Amino acid sequence: MLWRVRTTLPDRPGALALLAEQCGLAEINILGLQIFPGVTAVTDELVLRAPDEWGPERLVGLVEAAGGTSVVVLACTEAALSDQPTRYVQAARAIVDHPMSFPEVVGRLFDADADRPGEAEDVMELTVGDVQVQLRRAVAFTGTEHARGAALAALVSDVLARTPRGEQPQSDRQPTYVVDADTVSALVDGAVVGVATVHEEAEPGTRPVTLRVDRDWRRRGIGSRLLVDAARLAQSLGAAEVVLATGSDNPAVLPMVLSAGLRGRIRMAGGELTVRVPVRDLRPLPA
Repeated sequence: MLWRVRTTLPDRPGALALLAEQCGLAEINILGLQIFPGVTAVTDELVLRAPDEWGPERLVGLVEAAGGTSVVVLACTEAALSDQPTRYVQAARAIVDHPMSFPEVVGRLFDADADRPGEAEDVMELTVGDVQVQLRRAVAFTGTEHARGAALAALVSDVLARTPRGEQPQSDRQPTYVVDADTVSALVDGAVVGVATVHEEAEPGTRPVTLRVDRDWRRRGIGSRLLVDAARLAQSLGAAEVVLATGSDNPAVLPMVLSAGLRGRIRMAGGELTVRVPVRDLRPLPA
């Protein structure tokens, strides 16, 4: 069985060799290795093939006996053996081609899309324009990973700054927006083509928002307008922030939040993408 093991070792000669020796004595094969250097300690990530009788607790004990601390052991697949520099080049190319896919791409790159509910989380915060993208995972991010993430976020900002905004598809039929209690609807010729609903508080001061736009009316700014109006409506209902949840592979979220001009926080964790937008400073939308 394959395991991904991340541990901190003292920065001294022979520390990694001792761990390798212990793995060899236990007939555990080291198939992959990443090293994240630090000042007084080094974080190592290893991909191990262990006999079937080895489980996470036993592997933790072996690594700790070899001098490792902060040991995290997670089951993995052969995908963990892919060449890391190649993964980063591929991620950069994907971001250049489709900058709005940034949350999904970095989520996969840093394993923030792995669903491990109930485990302690570490957070990496990356900024694109006024939007803050938060990646969360059980394993702590290293300084090297923070630097790589910041470089990719800067790449997105550069690409967006240099790329002219394309023309939105035009139509003689422009939507009108109607507020009814806790809902904002976009209507064309009396038919609803998009709707945003502000729900009851899920936690004090926070109101969930659900939003949909019919497929034929997407990429026209309707989603951004609905998000802004829903945020203003929530503010008039006494909310301090709104939260919108969707799948991590939804490419429309980042452009929608950027186009809305809102200072949102996009959180990636467990295959889910969550957008939180503070609404205290917004002008209330009359119900």
